[in-house]
Amino acid sequence: MTETTVGKYRYRILALLFLATTINYMDRSVIGVLGPTLRDTVFHWTNKEYAYINISFKFAYAAGMLLMGGIVDRLGARIGYTLAIGIWSVFGMLHAAIRPAFGFWGFFMARFGLGLGESGNFPACIKTVAEWFPKKERAFATGIFNAGTNVGAVIAPMLIPMIVDGATGKNWQWGFLTTGVFSAIWVVMWLSIYKKPEVHPRVSKEELAYIVSDSAIETTERIPWLKVLPHRETLAFCFAKIPDAVWWFYLFWGGFFLNFKYGLKLSGLALPIIIIYVVADVGSVLGGWLSSFFIKRGWSINKSRKLTLLIFAICILPVSFATQTDNKWVAVALIAIAAASHQAWSANVFTLVSDVFPKKATASVVGIGGMVGALAGMLADFSLGQVLDQRGEMGYFFAFLIAGSMYLVCLAAIHLLMPKMTPLDENLNRVQTA
Repeated sequence: MTETTVGKYRYRILALLFLATTINYMDRSVIGVLGPTLRDTVFHWTNKEYAYINISFKFAYAAGMLLMGGIVDRLGARIGYTLAIGIWSVFGMLHAAIRPAFGFWGFFMARFGLGLGESGNFPACIKTVAEWFPKKERAFATGIFNAGTNVGAVIAPMLIPMIVDGATGKNWQWGFLTTGVFSAIWVVMWLSIYKKPEVHPRVSKEELAYIVSDSAIETTERIPWLKVLPHRETLAFCFAKIPDAVWWFYLFWGGFFLNFKYGLKLSGLALPIIIIYVVADVGSVLGGWLSSFFIKRGWSINKSRKLTLLIFAICILPVSFATQTDNKWVAVALIAIAAASHQAWSANVFTLVSDVFPKKATASVVGIGGMVGALAGMLADFSLGQVLDQRGEMGYFFAFLIAGSMYLVCLAAIHLLMPKMTPLDENLNRVQTA
């Protein structure tokens, strides 16, 4: 049986994941685009205060990853995802109600709620991909929906300068209100369309057989996250997610760096940010496609995933020199290549979970790893906010140096913890292979 004879309904589900992830990153990216304008003309934050606002988001995101991962595994992707997008949409729009007198604490609390809701996106997406795609297609499917992160990050800088006055900050509230309608439409579509493939009336027997062709049949018994926590495979995924701190840095501090180094304001930031995330979109799809290509050529999943991770970890190294050029387009190119390589890394890292763990544990494991990534981002924000107010450009120098070298270190840890990537059965015992 070939893929071409079994139907393609699973790609409709994938399209919904892509749309939700796009909305997620539109909400998340607004502050990175508006940040310099809000700081200078509306709320007059210091770098340290802006860092604390980001820390609030990431603290909630870290706690929410642990909480929402378990909720999605318990309630299922259909209800769990709906709950997550409902929470993040409400808090995203609440940013618009904040007044300058309460600017710091208002944003601190709104970002906390946004982070709590948005933490459910990736556990729900990875669980859905594990349920709807065979292992040989999962990295590519993950790369597709993960590309929504970059589309959302591109739409924000395209849209916001059209509605916000960069000189005065007038109409800044609309930057935080644009996604509410999109979220409501998505929830209606999701609840109308989504069911598990084995009970979905639009999925043919041939497509269902293809989806489960390389996965073991599982019971419906739940696996609590405390049970997956002690496994070294969980620790390996946590190491794989530490570079999330680098992605947070590009997302929330990239505009500030370009403003500091090259004097770019709101309208001037739009094109560089768009370039960075368009290139990153290519990286997300390419990274997922490359490891899937290796697997379809007969390579082992272990070799395919790790070689792909190595290739893109090496591509990230040159970003260490982003602060050493006076040409803003050279800096933008270095950041864009690194962002694309991170997204390629991310597409494969997420797939590691469904390669090793049973489907019913994937959201919990993704949540644990996501929590670690968010905690790493919090530590980075705290350190960078302190250093920037005291040392200026030196803070960015060290940030990019760490951003360039972190991936190779984490890949070494992944390989030491999972040298053969032996799958775990539904009781979390390693599957014996011949």
